[in-house]
Amino acid sequence: MINSPKSVRLHIGLFGRRNVGKSSLINALTNQHISIVSDVPGTTTDPVEKAMELLPFGPVVFIDTAGIDDRGELGQHRVNQTFKALQRTDVALLVSDGTWGQWEEDLLRRMQKQKLPVIVVFNKSDVCPPTEACLRTLEKAGIPVVRTNAIAAKGMQALKRLILQMAPETAFEAPTIVGDLIRPGALVVLVIPIDLEAPKGRLILPQVQTIRDVLDNDAYCMMVKERELSAALARLKEPPDLVVTDSQAFLKVAADTPNDVPLTSFSILFARIKGDLRTFVHGALRIENLRAGARILIAEACTHHTLGDDIARVKIPRWLRQYAGHALNFTHVQGRDFPEDLAEYDLVIHCGACMFNRRQVLARIEQCRQAGVPVTNYGVCIAYSLGIFERALQPFPEAADLLERKFRSES
Repeated sequence: MINSPKSVRLHIGLFGRRNVGKSSLINALTNQHISIVSDVPGTTTDPVEKAMELLPFGPVVFIDTAGIDDRGELGQHRVNQTFKALQRTDVALLVSDGTWGQWEEDLLRRMQKQKLPVIVVFNKSDVCPPTEACLRTLEKAGIPVVRTNAIAAKGMQALKRLILQMAPETAFEAPTIVGDLIRPGALVVLVIPIDLEAPKGRLILPQVQTIRDVLDNDAYCMMVKERELSAALARLKEPPDLVVTDSQAFLKVAADTPNDVPLTSFSILFARIKGDLRTFVHGALRIENLRAGARILIAEACTHHTLGDDIARVKIPRWLRQYAGHALNFTHVQGRDFPEDLAEYDLVIHCGACMFNRRQVLARIEQCRQAGVPVTNYGVCIAYSLGIFERALQPFPEAADLLERKFRSES
């Protein structure tokens, strides 16, 4: 892997009506012909993501979206995809050609409702300048405004400065995966099964990112397969400071790891940096109350061919049915497919989301909260259903405190 993954890049989304110059703005900002530009309205039909290096930010992703005023049945589908792109946007550019009306007002309200940093970009401003009344209204609302001419590359530096100012404080800080759990010089053992689902000739993204995070925190890293863990631990002069396993191997790894050695999984680590661990713990506790016939949604961030004992379609359903002791109904979605109406579900189980940025995971968590549906993630759910919940969460003070208070209230 030689490029920063999309999931850790600042996502900059461009939104507005058709033919206001969204694609031209991307080309001007990057000094490259990335997006197709045409005078024909509706040239961009679906959200298009472009990973770039943009100074002074570094790695970013531009999201070029279809116009919100698209028409017809197919046009409405494109508009819906545009609105979904808001969920993975860190900084939103609301682009106008000088016109300000109901389309822009409605879009601005959507962005504000999702608590998105918004910059209004009046493109083609030398030809169609915004009215003074519009500018005063936006200024009164605290919305930053920049005037540009993308074709002439005017206003780009001012726009870049505004993006830098409006970006979330954490946008340029890589979140630590294990750095707050270990000290410099610590030894972390990573248990990496090599099975049918393991990609040929490489490791999966969470494993690579965890290795890098261990090294960034001046610690040691040892990698083994689950069958070799016991022999590897026996050869160490001192026990490791942390063992991290693929969630699918939890039972065997827990059995082979001494009880006084902290143990968790890659998925639980990513529950912290991509979502909210406390929310996922609360969601897993609801597994206890799943009734016969309960409907469970399993969401995967990436799309892949299912093979053999697939974790989402075979293993998690099997473990949960065994734990609950009765039949449960499962629905699966992949990639960016996620139901708008969650009311029919009793539980949502999300993957570790290594392919999503944090904003998109938090948007799904908020959607579950508003629907009153508990949500958890693969690692937390698996640890609960296999009876090693407390041990897998022991390394995390915020989760351990939550469990302690729960058990005190039940005693």
